[in-house]
Amino acid sequence: MRRFGLGLLVAAAALSLGAAACGEADAETITVESWRAEDAAVWEDLIIPAFEREFPAIEVAFVPTSPTEYDAALEERLAEGTAGDVIACRAFDTSLALFERSHLAPLADLPGIEAFGPDERSAWAADGGIPYCVPVASVIHGFVYNRTAFGELGLREPRTEEEFFGLLEAIRDEGSLVPLAMGTRDRWEAATMGFQSIGPNYWKGEQGRLALIDGSAKLTDQPYVDTLTTLQRWSQYLPSSAPEMTHAEARAMFTAGDAAIYPAGSWEIAALSSAADFELGAFAPPPPAGQDTCYISDHTDIGLGMNAATDSPQAARTLLTWATSRDFARIFANALPGFFTLRGTPADIDDPLAREFASWRDNCESTSRNTAQFLSRGEPGLEHEAWAVSAAVLTGGLDPISGAQRLQASLDSWYDPPSQPANR
Repeated sequence: MRRFGLGLLVAAAALSLGAAACGEADAETITVESWRAEDAAVWEDLIIPAFEREFPAIEVAFVPTSPTEYDAALEERLAEGTAGDVIACRAFDTSLALFERSHLAPLADLPGIEAFGPDERSAWAADGGIPYCVPVASVIHGFVYNRTAFGELGLREPRTEEEFFGLLEAIRDEGSLVPLAMGTRDRWEAATMGFQSIGPNYWKGEQGRLALIDGSAKLTDQPYVDTLTTLQRWSQYLPSSAPEMTHAEARAMFTAGDAAIYPAGSWEIAALSSAADFELGAFAPPPPAGQDTCYISDHTDIGLGMNAATDSPQAARTLLTWATSRDFARIFANALPGFFTLRGTPADIDDPLAREFASWRDNCESTSRNTAQFLSRGEPGLEHEAWAVSAAVLTGGLDPISGAQRLQASLDSWYDPPSQPANR
């Protein structure tokens, strides 16, 4: 038997009475905006049917836009009054800007929002703490590898960064596989699966992220130079065509069995599993030798908010309240392996590779990407600067010290640290 909070039961009762009075033909339709077009089948085949079984007076349509066009297209639709009723929210500043312009409704009184703690809500809360999106999922950065090839070559997962580079040397010397399947043409992958993946082990996760925000640390400090120096070392293990290789081409190289290790995010688990005909394994970014604590980028990635101008506020709130439930978390986490629920009670995870990524939370400290909060509000935003610098360091266009100096200079050009320390 499913159990729901009082607020959700009240919403269900009200909608059931409306359906009885008006008939099923008058079911209300709401739309969900998202940048994840690849999730359409999951929403249409699993999430929406589960919701509509509980709330037959509401019909839901999933309307995605491509990731590179989503932000601009959403802004345009919001300005025109044509945006959807429920909006997929990126973490931190992108969605905060929408809330501050009154495009997203406050959700402090939404039934079920209490299922998320302050840390989980912080990626979608105004600087004063008011939540404006329901936290849905985070993603974790790490490395996926060809477990079958590792077994055949007698290789094992590295426990330290030194062992990681020894492993890359052994793969390169053996000669049958490219050690690291990664390109730099799209630029974002160099930062997301490179800089942001290994960096937390250097800047000590949340400690370093918050120190950048409050100004007590600089991107020219040793942890950031060391991160870029380590990233630069990757260049000798990448495909020879890395500067011209897109992210999609690098993934195809790995799933074809031509590369041993793929710097990845957990959001790619489904695509990797469906394309590879060999057994997959995964390991977390290994810390430098002698470092007792490991850190992972466990980035709050996606939330759901309500268009403040929706014509169907009660129906939208009902969907958002259901999105706080364990039922939704279970469906979402297993339909989209690698997207980990942010709900206080974790959903059971069926996919073995996703379970491996999630298990790193037991031994390592989590942090979000350090460019996501505050530091990309101005121009040039640190997020896109990190893309450019990381790609340039990998291709030899910048040395690590110059790269760190460029990052700090771009931040200094507009950023004034707050007088109060930041809280995640």
